[in-house]
Amino acid sequence: MVVSTPAFARNTLDVLTWCDHEDPALLGPFEKANDVKVNFKDIDSTAAALAVLGQSKPGDWDVLVADETDTGRLAGLGLLAPLDAKDFPFGDIPTAIASPKLTSVNGVLYSVPEKFGYNTIAYNKTTFDAAAAADINSPWDPKYKGRVAVYDYYVPEIEYTAIALGMNPEKLTDADLPAIKAKLIALKQNAAMVGDVTTVQQALATGAVDVLFGGGEWVTAGLAHDNPNLNYTIPKQGGVRWQQGLSVFATSQKKDLATKFIQYILSPEGQGKLATSSCYWGMPANSKAVLTDDQKTILRWSDQPTYIKTTFPYLQMTPDFDKKLQAMWAEVLQSK
Repeated sequence: MVVSTPAFARNTLDVLTWCDHEDPALLGPFEKANDVKVNFKDIDSTAAALAVLGQSKPGDWDVLVADETDTGRLAGLGLLAPLDAKDFPFGDIPTAIASPKLTSVNGVLYSVPEKFGYNTIAYNKTTFDAAAAADINSPWDPKYKGRVAVYDYYVPEIEYTAIALGMNPEKLTDADLPAIKAKLIALKQNAAMVGDVTTVQQALATGAVDVLFGGGEWVTAGLAHDNPNLNYTIPKQGGVRWQQGLSVFATSQKKDLATKFIQYILSPEGQGKLATSSCYWGMPANSKAVLTDDQKTILRWSDQPTYIKTTFPYLQMTPDFDKKLQAMWAEVLQSK
């Protein structure tokens, strides 16, 4: 049930967010309980968030949803406010997901994990062989030329390609980039398209492509009932694990309300709604998330300990290395 936002809310909260936080079913209960209107701007990467901030005044934004791998550099830029771990249910979050490596800098908490999932191989079971899906290199096979979609987000795609090359994706250096670039260009030449979340999801769902490089439960779970032929797997070589976190901006003038928002999203009820958002599904960080047995089955709840062990978190980068990866990805997209 969608809860209506108060017509004349007393407060506002401004959030830079991925599309899964824009669902009225998620925002409505918080808005009603706190007499607040949540204003949001859609972003699809940390780079996009930084671009928005570059055009904003201090205090324009209160809460940020971002890849937690970027917590360190965002905090280093002075953008994030310290948080108190006691305010959040860390005891109900798996140890690997709550890792200080992703949430904290020098023992100071700046981000709270809220949702995670995988960039692996998503595919149509009727047209793409499950045995092929178990091999990370299958999307490069010439027999799938024109039947592959590539998710347009440079971090997981570069890291996933590194795994395909036998590299440790958490320890990439400048010396690794030429080989990764060459393999990505070869992938693009085999692909029918490179697109955003909605584009690649629709392509797989409609049969325009058979396999999505970088896909995962965020593509297939929300479509499970309407399209049960969609599946995803973590190849034998491993996969990449995305993980979103919530932070409060250092310049926010509404830090108490911002903290309340994070607490709501991390509550069992908020987690259930976020996990099954109309934009895309994903695993809730809170193990007490309110989900039906059917929703847990679709999300492969019981498989998560194994999946976490066999995947790598997003690469933690310096701003300089991040710029190099963005530039390399742009060259890949421009390649013929």
